[in-house]
Amino acid sequence: MAQLTLFTLSPITAAALLVATQACAQTAATQLEPIVVTGRIAPPVSVGGWGDIPLAKTPLQASVFTSEQLKDSGARRLSDLVNFDPGISDAYNSEGYVDYLTVRGFVIDNRFNYRRDGLPINAETPIPLDNKSRVEILKGTSGMQAGTSAPGGLVNFVVKRPTDAPLRSASLEWRQAGSVTGALDLSQRFGEGQAFGVRLNAAAAHLDPQLKAAKGERSLFALAADWRVSPDTLIEAEVETSRRSQPSQPGFSLLGSTVPEPGDPRLNLNNQPWSLPVVFKATTASLRWQQKLGNDWRFIAHAATQQLRTDDRLAFPFGCTDTDGTYYADRYCPNGTYDLYDFRSENERRRSDAIDLSLQGKLQTGPLTHALTVGVLRSTVRNRFQQQAYNYVGTGNVGGTLVTPADPSLTDENTNRDERSTELYARDAISLTRDLTAWLGLRHTRLARESVRTDGSRATGYSQAFGTPWLALSYAFAPDQLAYASWGKGVESEVTPNRPRYNNPGVALPTLKSRQVELGLKGSSERFEWGVAWFDIERPNFADVGTCDLDNTCTREVVGNERHRGVEATGAVHAGGWTLRAGTQWLHARLDNGLEPTNVPARTLRLQAAYSVPQLPGLTLQANATHESQRAVLPDNSVSIPGYTRVDTAARYESKRGAQLWTWRVGIDNLFDKRAWRESPYQFGHAYLYPLAPRTVRASVQIDI
Repeated sequence: MAQLTLFTLSPITAAALLVATQACAQTAATQLEPIVVTGRIAPPVSVGGWGDIPLAKTPLQASVFTSEQLKDSGARRLSDLVNFDPGISDAYNSEGYVDYLTVRGFVIDNRFNYRRDGLPINAETPIPLDNKSRVEILKGTSGMQAGTSAPGGLVNFVVKRPTDAPLRSASLEWRQAGSVTGALDLSQRFGEGQAFGVRLNAAAAHLDPQLKAAKGERSLFALAADWRVSPDTLIEAEVETSRRSQPSQPGFSLLGSTVPEPGDPRLNLNNQPWSLPVVFKATTASLRWQQKLGNDWRFIAHAATQQLRTDDRLAFPFGCTDTDGTYYADRYCPNGTYDLYDFRSENERRRSDAIDLSLQGKLQTGPLTHALTVGVLRSTVRNRFQQQAYNYVGTGNVGGTLVTPADPSLTDENTNRDERSTELYARDAISLTRDLTAWLGLRHTRLARESVRTDGSRATGYSQAFGTPWLALSYAFAPDQLAYASWGKGVESEVTPNRPRYNNPGVALPTLKSRQVELGLKGSSERFEWGVAWFDIERPNFADVGTCDLDNTCTREVVGNERHRGVEATGAVHAGGWTLRAGTQWLHARLDNGLEPTNVPARTLRLQAAYSVPQLPGLTLQANATHESQRAVLPDNSVSIPGYTRVDTAARYESKRGAQLWTWRVGIDNLFDKRAWRESPYQFGHAYLYPLAPRTVRASVQIDI
C-alpha cells in the first residue's frame, strides 16, 4: 500500500535545524548530487519469514509502509495506518496512550504480536516511528513466525540503518492546535573502504493536540552503526531510547441504552485537577552478526533487549449508579453521569530479551531447489509492578464539568510475571517446477510461565509445548502474476486471572489453537498492481462464566468459537501523473451463537489519489478517503454505531536550492469535519466510544543536504 505525507515548521526552529545540518554536512569532503531513480521495486517483507523473497512472490498478504510514505501521510503513530489498509481498523486507540490494532477483525496482542527487526518486543508502550525505515503488517495467523500470538496479524518495525551515501536531513512539523516536532536524520560512512557506518536519528516534540487537557512532550534518540568487516561479514549494532509524557483520553459510552450523538471531539474526560500524564520510557538495543558461508548460505546471530518503564495514570470512568439506585456495569447513566475512579499504576517495569540463531541458504535435491531456513529463538520476559490505586472518588459527567477529589491510596495488588520460551523453526520454499512452489513451515515452542501477586500471594506456574505448522502452494501463471493457497495454525496460551472472583485462579487454560485457510491472486506490471484474497480464520474463545460479581462466582473457560471469513481486494494504477489506489475488505465475523464480535466493521474501503502537476514540477496533490460500516457496541448486538466516511487532503512540493532539497508538505485531515463515533471497543467488560478527531491542519518542511 502506498501512503501520502505532510509536514510543517516554526521559523526559529527551522533555522536552528538548518544550521545544524549544514554544519554536519561540512564534515563530508565530497557532496554528491542526488540521483533520482524511477522504477518498480519489489521489496522483501521480513515479517513474512521468507528472507529475501519479494512480497510479490510469496503466498501471503502483507502491507509495507516506508518512512517516506509515513511522512506523506502525516502518520504520527502506528494507529494512523488504519487509514490506508482495509484489513486494519482501530482497537481502543486514545490520544496519549498505547496503540492497538484490529487485523482481519481480531485485536492483535501487544505482548506477543509485535516484532522489531524480526525479534519479539512488548508493544505495551508507544513505538516511535522517527527511526523506522518501514512498518510491515502481516495479515493472517502467524504461528509460523511466532510461538504464541493472537490471530489476525503480526507487526514488524524495521530500524533505519547507515546508508551508503552521506545523509543529512532535518524536518520541522506543526500540527493544529499547537504541536511542534523537530527531527534530525544523519548518516555517514568512514574508515578504510568505508567499512564503518553510523546513523543518528533524534526527535523532540511539544504535544498540544486539539484534544483538551492533553498537552505533553516526547523525545527520541537513536543510534545505529555497522562494521563491514569483510565482504562476507557484517556486524550491526543499534540503540534507541525514547520518552513520552502526555495525559491520555478515556472513552465516552452509552447513555443507558442510547448511543449519544457525537459531541465535541476535543472534550477530554480526563480533566480533573489531579489528572496526571501517562509517562512511557523505553530503551531498546540490538546486535546482529551476518556471516556468508558460501555463495548460497549465510549464518545470522541476532540479539536484542528491551526495557520499558511506565507510570500509568487516569481519571477513569467506569459504570454508574443512577438516581433510582440502578447500577449500570457496562455503560454510563442515562443522564450522562458515571462513576469516576482514580487509577494509578506507577513504576511498571517490563523487560524482554531475545536471541535468534539462524542458517539460511539454497540447496538442490534431485530436480528440486530448496530455499531453506532453520533456526532457534530463545526469549525471556520479566514484568515487575507495584501496588496500584483504583479508588472510587465520586461522580463525573460527559460534559466534563464535575470535579472530584483525588485518592491515590495504593489499595490493590498487581501481578508480576515471568516467561521463558524456546522456539525451533524451519522453513522451506521448494521449487517443484519453474512456476510451481511448495512452501513448508513449522515452529515448535516450549514455554514456561510464572506469576505471583505483588504481596507474594497466589503464585502460579505452568509449562507447555506445541507445534504450529504452515503450508502453501503457489503457481506463477504469468510473469509477476501469482495464484496461491495456504493453511496455517496459531496458538495462544493463557491462565485464569489471579482475582478472588474466580474459582479457578491461576489455572493454566487449554491452548487456543487458531487456524486459517487463504486463497489469493496477485500481480503487478509497470502501471498496474492488484491483489485479491479470500480467508477463513477460526479460533476458540475464552469467556467468564457465572455471575462474576462476588468471590468464587466466576469460571474462566473456553466457550465456543469465533470465525472470521472475508475477501480483501487491492489495486493501484499509475497513468501519466496520476497514481490511484483502492482497497476494500468484506468481513463476515461471527461467534457460535450467530452474533457479531464488538467493534468490528463488516465493510471497509480505502481510496488514495495522487497527481503530479506537470505545470509545476515537484508539486503533488493528494487526497484520501476512508469508509467503515457500522460496528456492534454490546456483545448481544442490541446496540451499534453507524458507519462513517472521512476525507483527507494534502500537497507536497519539492524544490532544489543549490545542494539543498526542500520538501514542503501541508495537509488537512478530516477535511469536512465529520462528526462520528470512530470505534466502539468493549474493554474490561465496559462499552466505550471514541470520536473521530476534528478537522486538523498540519504542515512541515524537510531539508536534505
